[in-house]
Amino acid sequence: MEKFKEIMDANQMRRALVRISHEILEKNKGVENLCLVGIQRRGVTLAKRIQENIEMIEGVKLPLGILDITFYRDDLSLLSEHPTVNSTRIDFDINNKKIVLVDDVIFTGRTVRAAIEALMDMGRPKMIQFAVLIDRGHRELPIRADYVGKNVPTSRKEIVHVLVDEFDNDNRVIIEQLDREI
Repeated sequence: MEKFKEIMDANQMRRALVRISHEILEKNKGVENLCLVGIQRRGVTLAKRIQENIEMIEGVKLPLGILDITFYRDDLSLLSEHPTVNSTRIDFDINNKKIVLVDDVIFTGRTVRAAIEALMDMGRPKMIQFAVLIDRGHRELPIRADYVGKNVPTSRKEIVHVLVDEFDNDNRVIIEQLDREI
């Protein structure tokens, strides 16, 4: 069995993000009070791409925030004695705004739960929606994405990697086969 399997190439990723951008605009009836917040790291890259798509479609550049959820994770003590902390930068008031959280993959739902908690500590948005490129299943919390690029059934012996130019010099999504469950 192959150790890596490509499930999306660069064009499929681009098309999925364009579709998600249109769905966001349709569901929110335009851009009024709409903001994007990318979850560090790859969620930020995908949020920027959605922001660019919406700007091309509507002619409006949506506010874009960057959110690090490290200290909101419920598994922080399991990750590392010294976890990597990235920056949070949300330079706009989130009160009464429609926030679209963006991440690369949803798995257990714990990352988005942490992101929602972090946002709520910053204010009271009118609404929080969630956009994700890959939904791989295996939810441990009652959380679902509002916008999904692709649903990919996986086993617990697989990891989904979203590769982006900004970090990986590549744009594609691959599944890695492991020898053990995660």
